[in-house]
Amino acid sequence: MDKDVLSAISESIGTFSKGQRRIASYILDNYDKAAFMTASKLGETVGVSESTVVRFAADLGYDGYPEMRKALQEIIKNCLTSVQRIEVSKDLIDNNNLPASVLSSDIEKIRYTMEGLDQASFDAAVDAIVHAKNIYIIGLRSSSALASFLGFYLNLLFPNVRVVSENSANEIFEQIIRVSSGDAFIAISFPRYSRRTIRAMRYARDMGATVIGITDTETSLVAHIATIKLYAKSNMVSFLDSLVAPLSLINALLLAAANHSSDDLVSKFGMLEDIWAEYQVYEKN
Repeated sequence: MDKDVLSAISESIGTFSKGQRRIASYILDNYDKAAFMTASKLGETVGVSESTVVRFAADLGYDGYPEMRKALQEIIKNCLTSVQRIEVSKDLIDNNNLPASVLSSDIEKIRYTMEGLDQASFDAAVDAIVHAKNIYIIGLRSSSALASFLGFYLNLLFPNVRVVSENSANEIFEQIIRVSSGDAFIAISFPRYSRRTIRAMRYARDMGATVIGITDTETSLVAHIATIKLYAKSNMVSFLDSLVAPLSLINALLLAAANHSSDDLVSKFGMLEDIWAEYQVYEKN
């Protein structure tokens, strides 16, 4: 559709049946909750049948209710506060079987990410990393764990790997001031997108670096700036961000980069094992 779902509903509300107007009014007033409801749950909430909800989505021009719900989620996922997330999640998570509910949701996110992966973009990202003069990695807020993990293992494979830390906005730019053409700049951000990550990406792109964006969708600010875009499904779980699928994608990047590295991986890790043993890095059983 050319317009967002809320605009489409507002413009068409005069043409709806009585039941559809009830759906429309509820969505316009409670779109943060409606975006995560099933058709059955939405129908029950407003007092109409599930089939009426499905027809409502079709009349708006969507192929089905899931497509309309996804459009709603795209609008609001970067706007919800932590309190709103907690309220919305009450209808998403089965608290009677919480582990199964969360794990099943994460499995679905990995499957969705795998099916949507663009192999050409993945290969381009690996090539940029392997041949980079310097590799910069930035991931702030909840994405900092992903950036740290990626940086830890890339540092074992390549020289000149730098993970940008988040202490202040000025210090971020001091850490990337020398980024230039020939460098790979990996930016990781998921809703709610970090403003400092976006600004750092723009700077790196303007300096000529290859910017690899790891994010959730093509409509994200990260995707608009990145030279190479990689997508991983990430939805909220209450006040948490589910980062299982992004971590799985990062694992794939690491293994692909290791396979394409010019160094002998076995001899490199053999040397590391000798060092770890000599300096007692790991506790022996």
